[in-house]
Amino acid sequence: MQEPVRVDIIVTCKLGFERVVASLIKELCPECRAVPSPMGYMGLVLVKAHTQNIEVLANNIREKVPEAEKVFKVDAECNARLQELGECVKPLASGISSDESFAVRTVRRGKHDYTSLDVNAYIGSVIKEATGARVDLENPDKVVLIQILQDKAYVSIVPGSEFYRKMAPTKFPMYKLYRRMVVAHEPYLGPPDASYVMGTRIGREIQCFEVGKLVVAPVGAVEAEALQRFLRGVIDGQKSRLGIQKKSYGREVHRTEILVQDMYQFVRSWHGKPLIIFEPEGEPVSRVGGELADFIIEKVFREKKELGVMVGAREGIPSGLFRYADFVLDVAPGVVISTDLALTSGLIAIGTAVHDKLLGLDLSDGVEKLAE
Repeated sequence: MQEPVRVDIIVTCKLGFERVVASLIKELCPECRAVPSPMGYMGLVLVKAHTQNIEVLANNIREKVPEAEKVFKVDAECNARLQELGECVKPLASGISSDESFAVRTVRRGKHDYTSLDVNAYIGSVIKEATGARVDLENPDKVVLIQILQDKAYVSIVPGSEFYRKMAPTKFPMYKLYRRMVVAHEPYLGPPDASYVMGTRIGREIQCFEVGKLVVAPVGAVEAEALQRFLRGVIDGQKSRLGIQKKSYGREVHRTEILVQDMYQFVRSWHGKPLIIFEPEGEPVSRVGGELADFIIEKVFREKKELGVMVGAREGIPSGLFRYADFVLDVAPGVVISTDLALTSGLIAIGTAVHDKLLGLDLSDGVEKLAE
């Protein structure tokens, strides 16, 4: 199809699934026209409903075609000129009440003498003038979605809940807690290749969570070359993950500091600070989850202390150190967790236990400082 005809529904999908989605829509509605990759634009299927109820068809696609990522009923279409687009949107503004919030989101395909931001700003002003509704770019009640294909524009008014967000208002950014942690991790000292590979995995782990500090903590004297291989792996793994984070995150990334200290000396130096040890001899996290969450909130968020976390490797944390810990925890009773997964499972367990209670806190005092 070279020119987009009248469109009733726009469906988005993973690249390469356009024909599959179009075929499934045709099965649902044989009289409908489903056009995959219109004008060569991948990830799109345009649907003309003809005689079928558009709302019913859109719901059927949502319910019966899991390959469809998003399904938008087109409320209006017009030529892709700003002024004409503004006139096209005005009648739709009645779908947004004055006590609701809204955002405008534009996806352009093709060449135009304006940007998507230009469209957002202009259409936003038109809707605000018509309704008096407030703009909320983070968590809007309604989204005015404008999809532009070459010289045609398609407008949909959809609930804000249609757009999944990685960081919704009902979530607490857990990196603010992990940055306040100091992890003492026993090094994995095995065969040369295994030591290095295990080091890279642990390096990626600590950087993935943006842990404040990693202390590589051998127990007593260890073989120097084995430790060197492990440390090289940790540093290489950290650098690899850090590079990805800097490219893909829309915020500042914390670089985990890496230190080396004998495990017993680490515990001595940590005297008086909160400490958690992960070992199979401990209590199941599920059993003490509430107590653990209250402890972390009190020590980290109110007393502004760093939280120590200890994780073993081949030999594990010496049992004599258990009495210096505030909690000794078992993540999965009966399961022997491999060294490269031990820290991740522990950090996720802590995050799961504490997350919802963090949402109930008054975060106005001090919590933002945890990101510094």
